[in-house]
Amino acid sequence: MNDGYISVLNDISSDSPTPGGGTVAALTLSHANSLALMVARLTIGKEKWVDGHAVAEEIILFGNKSMKRSLSLAKEDAEAFDKVMSAYRLSKFDEQEKIVRKLAILSATIGAANTPLSIAKESFELLSKLPDLARYGNSNAITDLASSSELAYTAIYIASLNVKINVDSMENDELDNIQVTSDEILSKSKALIEEIRVIVAERMS
Repeated sequence: MNDGYISVLNDISSDSPTPGGGTVAALTLSHANSLALMVARLTIGKEKWVDGHAVAEEIILFGNKSMKRSLSLAKEDAEAFDKVMSAYRLSKFDEQEKIVRKLAILSATIGAANTPLSIAKESFELLSKLPDLARYGNSNAITDLASSSELAYTAIYIASLNVKINVDSMENDELDNIQVTSDEILSKSKALIEEIRVIVAERMS
């Protein structure tokens, strides 16, 4: 581990509320992508795992972009929550200022809910590709595939919690729609992770 990695961990463990859970969800996704890429590269080009070549190629194309995207989302999540805190600190001396502050809080909260939703969507896209890699990928790396899928699912779960905490903070139709989408992703993800766990158990036995 280099100093940059340790610096990120120190930032997370500080007494500052950012970076927090949403950022960790995005970083978890980046690790999930890294492991999926490793399994894909251990599968591609090897005749023994020819049935896994197509999905391995797909994951390599997706994973390289998604890993960069996940790191961007990690930064975006911290920035989104900082905007919420800034909005709450706005003056509310008179009625006009109260209106401006209320609108700023709503806008920032929608942003703070949308970012973890984006993390959940990105994580789900990776997770949805992993059952086939679990079935047909290099069996010598099956535990790495399992780790990738568990991390992708965990990223979705953490992101869903961060969506909910923002949605629950105020009543708004747009926030409600964000919650519905998040719930749908989490539900589909639970089915996917169970499918992958069964495949992994079968191949390990």
